[in-house]
Amino acid sequence: MTAKRAFDVIVAAVMLALTSPVVIAAMLAIRATSPGPAIFSQVRVGRGGALFACHKLRTMHRDTPSLPTHEAPANSVTAVGRVLRRSKIDELPQLWNVLKGEMSLVGPRPCLPTQTELIGHRQRLGVLSALPGITGLAQIKGIDMSDPKLCAETDAVYLKVASIGLDVRILLGTFYRV
Repeated sequence: MTAKRAFDVIVAAVMLALTSPVVIAAMLAIRATSPGPAIFSQVRVGRGGALFACHKLRTMHRDTPSLPTHEAPANSVTAVGRVLRRSKIDELPQLWNVLKGEMSLVGPRPCLPTQTELIGHRQRLGVLSALPGITGLAQIKGIDMSDPKLCAETDAVYLKVASIGLDVRILLGTFYRV
């Protein structure tokens, strides 16, 4: 087991235990305010282009089409969903993806299989060789997938300089950038 994987497993397990009451409360709030399941699973692109089910707390109405967040209609996000997104609580179920080895705490954010331009840039730059992350360098720099080339280039920069120390800084930057 590499140091990064050990770090991911230990931190994800501790965070999952510590945040489980928050996740349960969020799930109850979701179910009480909108129909449909509290956990949302969506097919995303993982390491090597393999597809996997990425888990999140549902922040959108049940009938919202499967689109990248920046393309989804603004009115598709529920009132509870806005709070969950702002606080990043909606991402907590991805800790299961980390424990399963499908994701890392820090890495390129997983995209939808339909985001072919981003996938092409990532493939060209070698970014698909890494596990996707719950958060990443592009995310804390405010770069989203609406700019596929810049997103992939930022992901590639992260992979060249990745370290446990940088991962800790990115994690802290994610939490304190709320």
